[in-house]
Amino acid sequence: MTTRQLTGLILGPSLFSLIYFFQGMTGLDDAPRAVLAVTAWVATWWITEAMPIPATSLMPIFLLPLTGGAQEETATMAYADPIVFMYMGGFTIALAIEKWNLHKRIAMSIIAMVGSDSSRIILGVLLATALLSMWISNAATALMMLPIALALITNVKEKNYLDEESLRKFAKGLLLTVAYAASIGGLATLIGSVPNAVFAGVASQILGETVTFTDWIIFGLPLTIILLVVLYFYMTKVQFKITQKASISDDFAKNQLKELGPMSFEEKAVLTIFTFTGLMWISSGFLPENLRLSDTTISIIGATSMFLLPAKQEKGGLMQWDDMKRLPWGLLLLFGGGLSLAAAFEESDLTSWFGELLGALEVLPFLLILIALAAAVLFMTEIMSNTAVSNMLIPISIGLALGIGVDPYAIMAVVALTSSCAFMLPISTPPNAAVFSSDYITIDDMVKAGFWMNIVSIFVIVLFVYFWQPLVLSF
Repeated sequence: MTTRQLTGLILGPSLFSLIYFFQGMTGLDDAPRAVLAVTAWVATWWITEAMPIPATSLMPIFLLPLTGGAQEETATMAYADPIVFMYMGGFTIALAIEKWNLHKRIAMSIIAMVGSDSSRIILGVLLATALLSMWISNAATALMMLPIALALITNVKEKNYLDEESLRKFAKGLLLTVAYAASIGGLATLIGSVPNAVFAGVASQILGETVTFTDWIIFGLPLTIILLVVLYFYMTKVQFKITQKASISDDFAKNQLKELGPMSFEEKAVLTIFTFTGLMWISSGFLPENLRLSDTTISIIGATSMFLLPAKQEKGGLMQWDDMKRLPWGLLLLFGGGLSLAAAFEESDLTSWFGELLGALEVLPFLLILIALAAAVLFMTEIMSNTAVSNMLIPISIGLALGIGVDPYAIMAVVALTSSCAFMLPISTPPNAAVFSSDYITIDDMVKAGFWMNIVSIFVIVLFVYFWQPLVLSF
């Protein structure tokens, strides 16, 4: 075990014991004190990875009932929350897209359409990455786009389209664009980023409110567009500005599409199901109440259709059950663990305690509170999993909102959005780690580029939530 894991292994149960057995530390009644103690233990092991994160996520199932923090039904039912199944359906559709190479065709088609100089190549990759990341996890998107970006760089290098200095800037800008666009694109939809789904799950568990796919896309898509515009101009006009003009990608993208050949039956079928599912997610909120399908129902219809429609290139459907081995089951357990703790917060009334504790912040201007919260969450996410951060802080943020008397959605949204926007370190997000694995990016490059993206993101997100959230996503 690493020092970090060993420290966490000891610290987790130690914090639990201090909180649970010494009532005077918190002054809480038995049930809320038990929930707080269990949360401290689980969160510590999530952060330090003392045990595999999915395994740690199962601990609330036995710790909450044993300590009296929550009923067994409360602890276990959260693992079957509709949000968990919505994500399962989305992951299944994403696996089908990847299996039949539809993601590569989409990316190359966008690059071929956008243009041929270095800035336009970066724009094409940015758009392709962000579009895929709206529907596929940011980690999977980055891993899908990384080979395409590296192939583009190799193509430019071999044909001497750019001089050495320009090539260096192009490579760094292109790869960091993949990483950052994968994170930003996920902000637009409920299934695009884990913290978004945690937001919806906690809103349901604690506040009893349903945040639909339509609600979130109306809220999150404009922010995604703003941050993508900022990212493009920052990468091409500021951080990695290339003065040399060269036409470099027309042939590359067209050749890649030629290698893929005409769209196969399977690609067309997957695209049809994917498009239908997306349209249903977006439009269901506008249908009459008696005709509406929930986002989870739509997601599972799309996923099961992949198994039902037959493939021509292999026996059986577009998806086989063996393909589901690649589904991130551990992430679904992590969702369940976070939602289980959130349900226990509500059942034990621990949220109110946090509200009273944080009520002293009421004297500060609301905008200043949002900025401080955004900065704290974002820089926490630089060294911690955004899923762990959102699972820990979104339930607590409801207490903060109650304490200062503001809309809980505002505080929750700041936590959810900023926890997806850590750009400085390779360990911050899977997309950062993916592009750092190439030989073109150094830690210095990522810190320098990411620091200013972090700062810009904090202010853009805070202002966006402050002005836009009350109009479209009020509690």
